[in-house]
Amino acid sequence: MEELLIITNYYPPEKGAAANRMEQLALKLKQNNYSVSVVCPLGNYPEGKLFTAYKGKFSIKENLKGIKVKRLWIYPSVSKNILIRVFSILSFSIGLFFYLLFKKTPHKVVVQSPPLLLSFISVFVLSLKKKKIIVNVSDLWPLAAIELNAMKEDSFSHKFSLFMERYIYKKASVLLGQSNEIIEHIHSIFPEKKCFLYRNFPIQNNSLIEPNEEGQPIKIFYAGLLGVAQGVLELSQKIDWKANNIEFHIYGDGAEKQDINKLILSGKLQNVFFHGMVNREALHEKIKTYDVALVPLKTRIFGSVPSKIFEYSNLGFPILYFGGGEGESLVAENNLGWVAKVGNYSEINSAINLISKLTKSELFEMKKEVLETSKKEFDLDKQMKFLLSENVF
Repeated sequence: MEELLIITNYYPPEKGAAANRMEQLALKLKQNNYSVSVVCPLGNYPEGKLFTAYKGKFSIKENLKGIKVKRLWIYPSVSKNILIRVFSILSFSIGLFFYLLFKKTPHKVVVQSPPLLLSFISVFVLSLKKKKIIVNVSDLWPLAAIELNAMKEDSFSHKFSLFMERYIYKKASVLLGQSNEIIEHIHSIFPEKKCFLYRNFPIQNNSLIEPNEEGQPIKIFYAGLLGVAQGVLELSQKIDWKANNIEFHIYGDGAEKQDINKLILSGKLQNVFFHGMVNREALHEKIKTYDVALVPLKTRIFGSVPSKIFEYSNLGFPILYFGGGEGESLVAENNLGWVAKVGNYSEINSAINLISKLTKSELFEMKKEVLETSKKEFDLDKQMKFLLSENVF
């Protein structure tokens, strides 16, 4: 059985798309007869505090679903202070540098990028050891940072990030891109680089519940990070959910959590319900009777395709997409639901109004169509079979 190592900044029991994506990759490779190990930080995301099981530990070994996991120390933080955030990434990256330098590692290694510093250090050491480096690019950094106004163009941090980005692409044996835009960007720098599209398709989970609540409010939900980039707080305020007889259910954690909760408790947000953070399995159970999934981004980010599109369509949910870019094209071209131009609240209110006029039975028929499309177009086994046939791993 061939060995393969995955290096990632996020891994379950941490929450979020990044952790789910890397676990999914590990499990699928294991299913295809690889002996998979993972190196990651002690669990802390998204709270920015070490989980109880990892407090007081410098490092720990685990076996999760047959995957060998090595967790290294990190100074966890979700602070808005850039220096504290950099120190947090450095704390893990330095430990990882020595771990990779002195520990025996498999010949094939998957490196998750971003964070850029983490992937840069990993690629640097692995290239010295002449490993096969498979870089999985899920977002274009620093380009996304510029678009989100998190970094100033032509600043020192921007120039250094560009250097790291190009180094990573240059030294990678092969690159995986989560979107066609990511591959287009990489080829604009290194035209001959070997790149493959790798979508974050979910493991099949196909079950629908027949509606028995005709006449009840339509339920739209959002689940995920409650950060500035998602803009859930503003969405909650700029849509009249009650007038449309629609309930908006929010699951997650992040910077906007407290403000959302305060507005709900004050009565300023009607028909909006906040449920906090729940794990993925519990979430899938709780949303079974809901009708539509909301996938928003406040700013169109080049290269970004939210993995929620694939996860929710696989669960049979029509999608209300409000984020622009390649994700918008995917939803529209595959008839997965409704799209509204990013930042256009008039358009999303119009879409909400259209949804409000549908019956539960009509929404259930949409669910069945979305599920069938997902089975046909978003098949993880078919995708993995292709990548293996191309000797990516």
